[in-house]
Order: sequence, then structure tokens, then C-alpha cells
Amino acid sequence: MSRVQLALRVADLEAAVDFYSRLFDAVPAKRRPGYANFAITEPPLKLVLLEGEAGEATRMDHLGVEVATTDEVAAATNRLADAGLATRVEDNTTCCYAVQDKVWVTGPGGEPWEVYTVTADARPDLEGKTTADDRVPAPAACC
Repeated sequence: MSRVQLALRVADLEAAVDFYSRLFDAVPAKRRPGYANFAITEPPLKLVLLEGEAGEATRMDHLGVEVATTDEVAAATNRLADAGLATRVEDNTTCCYAVQDKVWVTGPGGEPWEVYTVTADARPDLEGKTTADDRVPAPAACC
């Protein structure tokens, strides 16, 4: 199964979680400090919320396609490169509280797209915690 990912940077994570929970009639699949994601079945969507700065308008952070396996990431890498797109591969990288294999491309408007698979959870000890004291800074290249 694959699904499109939309990652939004939001000023008020709690308000965003509340809104999207009601919009999609769903609870977050993962909830960590400064981070939440929803695995929506219908429509197939991975909605990622990344905490931004207070007062900042919500903005698109990046887009993606979540796939089931590392082999699918490799196939996407080859297909994208064969199509003439510049690719940047990241294997076994920790991002968004998950260990992932992924490939990045950039759209014509500068929008970052990733094709990725999650190979393991990262920091499951933080599940459900939401305070800034628990926050783990994301690498600069992540999300």
C-alpha cells in the first residue's frame, strides 16, 4: 500500500491535532513532542504535523509518498533518476521519530518530495508526550 503524505508546519500543534482529528474523524497514529501524524485510510493520506513558531501561519513543509518496502524506495529512486530527476538518497536515517529509507526530489516550484518507507520506530518512549521538555531536535535536513 502506498499513500500520499502532506507535512504541514503549524504554529499551534494542539489546535491542529484537535482540528484534524475532527476533520478526518481519527486520532493520531503517532504523537511525540512537537510532532503528530495521522494515518488516514480514506482518503489514503499520511498527514504529518510539525510544530513551527508561535504566530506563524501554517505552511506546507514537504510532500511525500509513503511506500511499504525499501525495495519500493529503490525502484522509485531508479525510476526518478531514469526520468531525468536529480535524486538524493537517505538510507537508515532518523526523521520524524522514525527510521526511514528515502529518496528526495525537488519539484519545479522548489517543493521537496520524498518517497520513503519506515523501517523502525524511533524514540517510542516519547509516545503520547507533548511537552517541550521531552522534545528531541530534528536534524536540519529532516522534515
